[in-house]
Amino acid sequence: MLKMARTVTLNNGRPFPLLGLGTYEARDDEAVQVVKDAIDLGYRHIDTAAVYENEKAVGSAIQTKIQEGIIKREDLFVTSKLWCTNTKKDLVVPALKQSLSNLQLEYLDLYLIHWPFSLKDGAGFVPVDSEGKVQVADIDYVDTWKEMEKCAELGLAKSIGVSNFTIPQLTRVLENAKIVPATNQVECHPFLNQKPLIGFCKEKGILVTAYSPLANPGKQVAAGKPKLLDHSVLKETAAKYNKTAAQICLRYLIQIGVNPIPKSANKNRLAENINVFDFTLNDEDMRLLDDLNNNTRTCPFEKAVAAPHYPFADEV
Repeated sequence: MLKMARTVTLNNGRPFPLLGLGTYEARDDEAVQVVKDAIDLGYRHIDTAAVYENEKAVGSAIQTKIQEGIIKREDLFVTSKLWCTNTKKDLVVPALKQSLSNLQLEYLDLYLIHWPFSLKDGAGFVPVDSEGKVQVADIDYVDTWKEMEKCAELGLAKSIGVSNFTIPQLTRVLENAKIVPATNQVECHPFLNQKPLIGFCKEKGILVTAYSPLANPGKQVAAGKPKLLDHSVLKETAAKYNKTAAQICLRYLIQIGVNPIPKSANKNRLAENINVFDFTLNDEDMRLLDDLNNNTRTCPFEKAVAAPHYPFADEV
């Protein structure tokens, strides 16, 4: 029998599922089916974003499951994100309201600043000039955070947080915040275990959510790089525990203190991904997995490297 996803507690006292569903790249009917399957399997955290262009599909699936009596709204934890073109002071609250309309919800459980940098508004999700260069904007994420706090004060988001923020960027937010971010959602997997960032966030009471927890296998193949899930350490550890390599990755992340949000359109893999609460990796295996860290980032958003506040400038 599948285990229901456990919860941890955010810094505002609200429960947060320890494992959730990522919906990046899921669109239209596929997104509807994935979310419905995930809810049926016991997923209670659904993560989406304006830029994924699937909020309407996600909302449709949620409403279907509510109408079927499978869940109540309060059973679900729904996350969405403020895109980089809507970070100006007067755009933040309206952007959240649009996401709520798309999702057919009255509130979000968590709303995140998707990236610390900004892009020019009014010309699509990734605006480019006549030469194809991404058009960036110089907006301070601290000012955007103050608008995020308004979203919480208005009751439109029960919790607010950030995504892809570095330690220095989080420090600046904390120096100016009335509300401490509940989470920082970042790429995290055994090839990029983010131990320093996790340690900092733990000290500050900020939970870390792991997107791309399996290191984006499709992107690794496209780039001609070795797949994390094919690594001998993962294969051997999976055989030892009678689990899949993906389950070992997810369990590892949970044990280092992060909340993974794996994505899949395959119902069997969705079932496997949530079935990681019936075993514990021992200290030796955790050390072996720690040693896989090589700071390989699969989602650097390099097109925006020229933007003020781009977070990974020292890596590209």
